Amino acid sequence: MSIVITGRGAASNPANRFEKLHVEPDIDTETGEAEVRPGTIFLKDKTASILAHNDSPDVGFDTSINPYRGCEHGCIYCYARPTHEFLGMSAGLDFESKIMVKERAPELLREALASPKWTPRVIAMSGVTDCYQPIERKLKLTRGCLEVLAECRQPVGIITKNFLVTRDIDLLQELARFGAVSVCLSVTTLDAELARVMEPRTSSPRQRLEAIRMLAEAKIPVSVNVAPVVPGLTDHEMLSIVQAAAEAGASSAGYIVMRLPYAVKDLFEEWVGQHFPDRKEKILNRIRAMRGGKLNATAWGERLEGAGIFAEQIGRTFEVACHKAGLPKRERRPLSAASFRRPLGPQMTLGL
Repeated sequence: MSIVITGRGAASNPANRFEKLHVEPDIDTETGEAEVRPGTIFLKDKTASILAHNDSPDVGFDTSINPYRGCEHGCIYCYARPTHEFLGMSAGLDFESKIMVKERAPELLREALASPKWTPRVIAMSGVTDCYQPIERKLKLTRGCLEVLAECRQPVGIITKNFLVTRDIDLLQELARFGAVSVCLSVTTLDAELARVMEPRTSSPRQRLEAIRMLAEAKIPVSVNVAPVVPGLTDHEMLSIVQAAAEAGASSAGYIVMRLPYAVKDLFEEWVGQHFPDRKEKILNRIRAMRGGKLNATAWGERLEGAGIFAEQIGRTFEVACHKAGLPKRERRPLSAASFRRPLGPQMTLGL
């Protein structure tokens, strides 16, 4: 059986590990093929809070905002895919075609920052799914949250793969006045064709570099994250990615080695077999070599960089790339909460 899917990252909708039932596509009995064209469905998320908290020591933040659950970008490697299983859906096509929308996100954020229980500290946007995925162009929930953050001078770090972040340069500049913002563009590859099949609905590599240039010219602190590095597929591009980002105006660089938790490992194995069958075993074996013989490892301190000879090679290559480009490594610019102020009420705006 073969499944033909257009414009999506995942090639299937694997069973939810928490559910006993799942849907199989209809198969044409003559051709043995199943054509799947899932449109995107947007569902209301009636969550009563917007701030998420984590105690992971290796991500650099403990509080985040995610206006959307699920992500239409459809990156095949996305570590957030298994979160859809907690919603009774699949980590495959469901994750990228059934998007939960937190319509009250700006309102909930205002309430959270107004609470005397809130101690000002850095908030991350896109801690799980990209806050600038395609539907944001219409719904503007991320922009609404940024309006609240700018009003409060609340420090925020943003990571995205989407050129749409440049739409909000006005608000980002306002936050930059108080040293309260940094933006990171994630760049996986400079190969537009590879990006198209690996990250089908993200901005192109060229557009991401242009976003870095525009943000830098607007005096907004911006960095590049070479992420994820896929050994045997994209690791050879690290030097060129860091150099291109530096030329565009990035002030620092970081990298993350691909990790494949839960259902993501099966989705990725299926994807690499479909698109790169000649390199499948090389890619998978190199991932296993960095993950103690498995396709995923969860130990803090190793899960983002891996271990072993190939992980060491990637680390050394990154060192050389940063040195040649003149960029500091993993610079986490301290953001300031010194100018934070509570929101005065829903009627107040940035200009008042």
